[in-house]
Amino acid sequence: GVEFGAPGRRRAMSRDTSFYYSFLVLPVRKRRAIIAVWDFCRAVDDAVDVGVPAAQPLAMWRAELDACYGGRSPATPQGRELQPYIREFNLPQQPFEDLIAGVEMDLSQSRYQTFGALAEYCRHVASTVGLICIEIFGYRDPATRAYAVNLGMALQLTNIIRDVAGDFEQGRLYLPAEDMTRFGVSENDIGAGVMIVKNLFASVGYRVWWNRMIDGNVTFHDANGLTDEFPLTEFQTFRHGLTFGLNYSF
Repeated sequence: GVEFGAPGRRRAMSRDTSFYYSFLVLPVRKRRAIIAVWDFCRAVDDAVDVGVPAAQPLAMWRAELDACYGGRSPATPQGRELQPYIREFNLPQQPFEDLIAGVEMDLSQSRYQTFGALAEYCRHVASTVGLICIEIFGYRDPATRAYAVNLGMALQLTNIIRDVAGDFEQGRLYLPAEDMTRFGVSENDIGAGVMIVKNLFASVGYRVWWNRMIDGNVTFHDANGLTDEFPLTEFQTFRHGLTFGLNYSF
């Protein structure tokens, strides 16, 4: 069967993660809800990394999500932990569905031709989690949703930059082909960088993204939306998420 607790790209919330300290001071029910969402999303993400046919566990997680929202008894620990918080915090089902669809993209797509295509992937696998979490934090200003989407994008782009070597060894390359061509980097260059050094900052993969950031198209803070899009009226409610965003970097 599936080893639901197996380590994957999204680690369990523990003391070795920025999440742990950012959300430690949340009220108990909100903190437990955040952890339940995190663990469910991590398990879905792990489904494409474990050594079983991936379509099977993803179908199972869709059925598990239906059970959680349909009032039936979930079959997994993650589903059982998540279910009571769905009604308590009015958690929307669609972001969970979109997350599963995003994870499913990893089964059929290992390269991205454009930054726009990559952005769509990031919105599915990362921004969705932010849209769920803001319901737990509680918010009044609709602009908060845009902040959640962009913060998720920023965090996922950071993950991609940091994990070029590991992803490439697993046959995945998230750096857009248009950027690699634009800045004169080939897949052979990426492979050579992986073989020479695992440190991403010394790899040619990082050079692609660094050039894009210098060029003004993508910066962490632009994607983050901290300065332009975050509604100041929500600062007190979202101070935990802001702390995480500010500390999550290369």
